[in-house]
Amino acid sequence: MRIGLLTEGGYPYVSGDARLWCDRLVHGLAQHEFDVYALSRSEHQEDEGWIPLPPNVRRVRTAPLWMAEDDEVVLGRRARRRFTEHFGELAAVLCGVPEGVPGVARSLSEGPPTSEADRFANALYGLAELARDEGGLAGALSSEAAVRTLERACRAPGAHRAAREARVPDLLAVTAHLERALRPLSLDWYEDDGLGAVDLCHAASGGTAVLPGLLARHFTGVPLMVTEYGVRLRTHYLTTPDAPPAVRSLLAAFQGRLAAEAYGRAEVVTAGNTHTRRWQERCGADREKLRTVYPGMDARPFAEVGESAVRADSDTLVWAGRVEPAKDLVSLLHAFAEVRKRQPGTRLRIVGAPAGPEGAAYLGHCRALAAQLFPDEAEGPHAAGDNPVSFEEIGGPDLPAAADAYASGAVTVLSSVVEGFPVGLAEAMLCGRATVSTDVGAVVEVIGGTGLVVPPRNPRALAEACVALLRDPERRARLGAAARARALELFTVEQNIEAFHSIYLEIVSLAPVRRVVLDGAGEPLPFSVPAEAHVPVRWTAASPRLAARSGPGWAAGRPPVRATTPVPAPEGAR
Repeated sequence: MRIGLLTEGGYPYVSGDARLWCDRLVHGLAQHEFDVYALSRSEHQEDEGWIPLPPNVRRVRTAPLWMAEDDEVVLGRRARRRFTEHFGELAAVLCGVPEGVPGVARSLSEGPPTSEADRFANALYGLAELARDEGGLAGALSSEAAVRTLERACRAPGAHRAAREARVPDLLAVTAHLERALRPLSLDWYEDDGLGAVDLCHAASGGTAVLPGLLARHFTGVPLMVTEYGVRLRTHYLTTPDAPPAVRSLLAAFQGRLAAEAYGRAEVVTAGNTHTRRWQERCGADREKLRTVYPGMDARPFAEVGESAVRADSDTLVWAGRVEPAKDLVSLLHAFAEVRKRQPGTRLRIVGAPAGPEGAAYLGHCRALAAQLFPDEAEGPHAAGDNPVSFEEIGGPDLPAAADAYASGAVTVLSSVVEGFPVGLAEAMLCGRATVSTDVGAVVEVIGGTGLVVPPRNPRALAEACVALLRDPERRARLGAAARARALELFTVEQNIEAFHSIYLEIVSLAPVRRVVLDGAGEPLPFSVPAEAHVPVRWTAASPRLAARSGPGWAAGRPPVRATTPVPAPEGAR
């Protein structure tokens, strides 16, 4: 099987999103070929280079999202009219303008009204076809004509309030974002020797990464699969709280419409947890297409700690992760002050590096707060003071690896106010540690009853849960053992790879054969198409005599498929 893996700001670059699970997926499915189509987010990311690629990665094609390449395409009068028509319809949908408004949206008075989803799709693929015909749309999407077209849509009758209040800086910001997000329309990836040659497109995230898969499906009929560990619309809401209302509203409308289009066209949509899955359903994903595939983690680095009988320091709490405001270390420090009142000898190790400039500033604030809450304590008048809170990073002499951080404490704490899939929590579970966490994101789903969960931004509740575990070593041991067993069952690389492999086979088995492979003489090559591509029905455990007792998860709940009616034998053969 040949898979086109679509990424944005991740694999195969050294730094980026979804890099680790993509790398483990490609290595784990060595029997299949991968073509990687990667969109980079910054010049720094490209300068860092790629990670070592396995032999089954046959091709890597990249394109930058951080700079607009001048395609030097000058649209003629007819092409400009087509662009204004399709981009105007796209803008009208984002602004909430009803269909057929003169001068903005395309008039479709002939025939039944068109849904907003269909209007968005028609505009998107209309722009894609124009880009293919003309050789690109980079100039048109960043032109003054695009800004004026968006302005007409915002001022049109029926536009929602936020769009009507858009000012010139807002229009420029939205147009620049749309140009960046729609940059894949101008790429030359969709020919028969590009994405048209793969058996399946797998988008490693939503948003811009899914656009090449949508266009490959539109132009060449390649089936599409979408994997998300966080929905872009939710990320947009969380990361743009200070944006002007018009910008926030229009970009949210674009992310929502693009997500709905991707979910509608994809054969299968996978979520990394139930929290993400609920967001996908809210954005329009069909429940029948959804699968939950938990992230795959390498359990080997944590095996020694998880299986060791050596007890950790019973008076130490550990927090591990990226230092940023969403982790709410301020509440953790206030909770630890309450813990110290009840358990005077307790220590707190905060292990992690700051995430960017904002994280560095937040780390400085947390250090100052720790110094204020916990003045250095000395055992006597001639001894140096020592603060019970330490700030450390993995890689030093005391903590050479992540497993050493979790091994250094009896209880692992998570204090976040925003969280997707809590990787650090799963790592602590693999180490057999009891945990105290805030009820955010997929925390409850990951913990599954093997740890204590408290409301976010509640230092008193966090402190009470920590004290309860610090005072009960037997309970800590029971919860830690249960946590490790749960993590080994659900969150390993092996289960992740097996789940994706099964879904790949399901999609290819149901997809029609799109091409015939020819030999050197131009004749059809026998057995060139995998046998599973010819199976005309869904695979299912219809009979205990024909299937394993534990069939694949995606077949659960489906009705059995009846066998085809046998052809009667001739009279003489009976």
